[in-house]
Amino acid sequence: MGRVAIVTDSASDLTAGVAVARGVRIVPLYVRFGEAEFRAGVDLTTDEFWTRMVEPDAPFPTTAAASPGDFKAAFEAELEGGAEAIVCVTVGGKLSATVKSAELAAQDLPAAEIHVVDSDSASMGVGILTLLAAEMADAEVPAAEIAAEVRARVRDVDLYVALDTLEYLRKGGRVSPARAAIG
Repeated sequence: MGRVAIVTDSASDLTAGVAVARGVRIVPLYVRFGEAEFRAGVDLTTDEFWTRMVEPDAPFPTTAAASPGDFKAAFEAELEGGAEAIVCVTVGGKLSATVKSAELAAQDLPAAEIHVVDSDSASMGVGILTLLAAEMADAEVPAAEIAAEVRARVRDVDLYVALDTLEYLRKGGRVSPARAAIG
């Protein structure tokens, strides 16, 4: 049995060090501040994001999913690097179009065994499932079994978020001004 590669997106909040240590490839999502576009974790660190975010008169950031081409390039690099199969764990499809990009990329490589798993989560909810997949891959579990186990464990992940302020949710249109004032 050959190596199973594990791929995720930068919404997993895995650090580059953890990803390298666990053999996980991270496909960056995009962050835009006005006209400036960055690849999360590549052109823009988390610390740089927060520095820009709190700058006076800074444009409100927007995010965009990685493209199918971004995922295809990552998948091809893993296959060229000796992977015989790939399991890709993405940020939740209710939150982002990222899973659709990964699925389109997988469809564009029909000869390859690629399993795309919607984590139905964000942040370390994605990261935990990705680390589970990496642990199973290290134990030489077949890709289909890894994907099935990760899908089964999606319901075990509960993500809780506590916010200091609702200001940024209001600015991003996720919360109405009235609800932000009440909150």
